[in-house]
Amino acid sequence: MAHAHFIMIGGFLGAGKTTLISQLARRLQVDGKHVCIVTNDQAAGLVDTELLKSQGFDVNEVAGSCFCCNFDGLTGAIAEFDGRQKPDVVLAEPVGSCTDLIATIAIPMQERLGTEFTHSPYAVVLKPSHGMRILTGQGRGGFSPKAEYIFLKQLEESELIIINRIDELPAEQIAILREAIEQRFPGRRIVLASAKTGQNLDEVYEALLQTAPQRDTTMQVDYDVYADGEAELGWLNARARLTSQGLAIELDRVVVELVEGLKSRFAAIDAEPAHLKVLATDGQHASVANLISSDSSTMLSVSSESADREVTLTINARVRVDPQDLEQAVRGSLQAIAESLQSELTLLDLQSFRPGRPEPTHRVERG
Repeated sequence: MAHAHFIMIGGFLGAGKTTLISQLARRLQVDGKHVCIVTNDQAAGLVDTELLKSQGFDVNEVAGSCFCCNFDGLTGAIAEFDGRQKPDVVLAEPVGSCTDLIATIAIPMQERLGTEFTHSPYAVVLKPSHGMRILTGQGRGGFSPKAEYIFLKQLEESELIIINRIDELPAEQIAILREAIEQRFPGRRIVLASAKTGQNLDEVYEALLQTAPQRDTTMQVDYDVYADGEAELGWLNARARLTSQGLAIELDRVVVELVEGLKSRFAAIDAEPAHLKVLATDGQHASVANLISSDSSTMLSVSSESADREVTLTINARVRVDPQDLEQAVRGSLQAIAESLQSELTLLDLQSFRPGRPEPTHRVERG
């Protein structure tokens, strides 16, 4: 019997991992593969999980800690798929602020579950503007040195680097970025792609269905710097319901206006967003808007062109600000959008915090 393929796709917040995973899953389904997806977050209520489920995918979520700190949660989520339909391919998306995944996930899985899976190269998705800013010094600031440490460590441990969103940069800047990566991290295969437009996804697909190289060495990680870098971000997951007694609420409009309202509130308190996602659903349709930095535009990444008198909102915000200030901004924006739409607001759930220190379940050192 053929082993299931395990494909782990990491990368910093806002790189476009979920869009890429959705595209890859569709392509694998066309090839007759049964695809299962495992998402991951520091708390329950992930936009990515709801979005992927709304697109018809078989999804399990590991919440409450990153994969590396909950190895059994990841393997348990994968095992649970077998009770429904055994996967041919498992796509796993770790938390965007995580690194050291070869030593804490890939090698431990090979040692403990080696007969069950064929491992693909560990892929890291790179957002060009992040790469230009950190690797070449071009562009506006936004990351602290400790957050940059995590970003660079993700690239260091990569076995495949996918430069995503190439539709957002001119060719000459992409060439500069590629050269900077090759100089700093030689030997990695680099694929240029756009999950949004589909450009070069055939090459991404081919690269991810290869077998991972021999993992004889693991990188060194300063967990003090790593922990401090993660703790600079306020983390918030929330769910709310808007109910209108009058006009139906347009899903596309509400997600865009909510992100725009939050962007303004963040700017007023000098809070730098690492990633903000808002999903609106009426139970059948879903719209999603994103913001990936203070100097970027709000993006309607998923449009439903639907409207309903009752809409459920899911908000994920990763912002360089105190969690209490982040919570206040979200509560204020929700109330403002409810008033503008003349609707009743019900807050269903809200969690705001700073991520705790990473404490891996297993960590293998080699080399």
